[in-house]
Amino acid sequence: MRYFVTPGEDRRLDAATRSTLRGSFVRLSDGVTHYELTGPHGGDVVVLVGGLTVPLFYWDSTVAALHAHGLRTLTYSGYGRGWSDRVQGRYDEALFARQLDELVRELDLPTPHHLVGTSMGALVAMTHALAHPVSTLTLVGPAGLGPRPVPYRLLLGTDLTVGLLARRFGGRLLEHHLGHEVRDPVLGAELAALVRDAYRCEGSRYALFATLRHFPLFDRAELYRRAGELPVPITLIWGARDTVTPIGSLDRVRSLLRPTHCQVVSDCGHMVPFERPTTVADLVAAHAERPQR
Repeated sequence: MRYFVTPGEDRRLDAATRSTLRGSFVRLSDGVTHYELTGPHGGDVVVLVGGLTVPLFYWDSTVAALHAHGLRTLTYSGYGRGWSDRVQGRYDEALFARQLDELVRELDLPTPHHLVGTSMGALVAMTHALAHPVSTLTLVGPAGLGPRPVPYRLLLGTDLTVGLLARRFGGRLLEHHLGHEVRDPVLGAELAALVRDAYRCEGSRYALFATLRHFPLFDRAELYRRAGELPVPITLIWGARDTVTPIGSLDRVRSLLRPTHCQVVSDCGHMVPFERPTTVADLVAAHAERPQR
C-alpha cells in the first residue's frame, strides 16, 4: 500500500521534534524506535510489547508498579505508533518481530528476560519467545483466535480498498475502536486522548491500516500451540468484559497455550494493563519468581 498522509496529521517526526520529547531513540534497520529503559538497576528486565494502536505511554502505570517490585522495564512504541517512525514498508509480523529483536540486541539486554505482550503485541511476543530465550511469558487479552471475518476480507483485502477506507473513514474507525477498549469512561477518555495525540504524526493512519492489511491477526492457533510448548512459565490475563479480543476465546487459548496461571480480571475491558496496572504488575512479578516449568 502506498504511503499517505491524512488531514489532521500535522506533526512530522524528525530530530528537532524528538529533541523535545521524553524517552530515548535508536535507529534500527527499518527506522527510528522510541523506547524507555527504566527502573531499578540490577533488577530483572521485563519487556512490554503493546498492541495495535498504543504508544509506550500506555504502560506508564504498569511500569511504576513493576518498579515497586524491583523490576526494570523496557517499553517501546511499535513502528507507526507513538514517536517511532512511520515506515514506508510492509507492516507485517516480520516487521514488528524484527523491531523487537533488534531493540533487545541493540540495548544489550540480559538474556533471558521476562516478556509481556498485550492484544496484537501478544502475537509479537510469542514470535519473539519462539526465537529467543525468555524467562517468563505473560499474555494479556491476546489477539489471533478465530477466523478472519468476511467484512474484514472484503474491506481490507486489497491495498486500494484499504487506502480508500483509511482516508475516508480512518478517524471514525479509530475512535470507534478506542471506545470499546476501556470500561471506565474516565480512563477511556484518558487513553483516547493519549492515542489521538500520537496519531497527529504524519503517516499514522497509513501505518494503522497497513497493519490491518498485512499483519496476520486471525487463525493463529498454531502459534499458540508452539508457544505452549516453551519450557517457561506462562501467565494468561484477560478482562472479563473484553469485547475487542472477546473472552469467549479463553478456553481455546488455554487448551493451546497450557498456561501455568490464568487470571480473569472482573469488570475490566480489553486494556487490562491500563485499567488494572497493579493487578498486572503483581501477576508479572509473582510469575517472575516462579521456577521454570
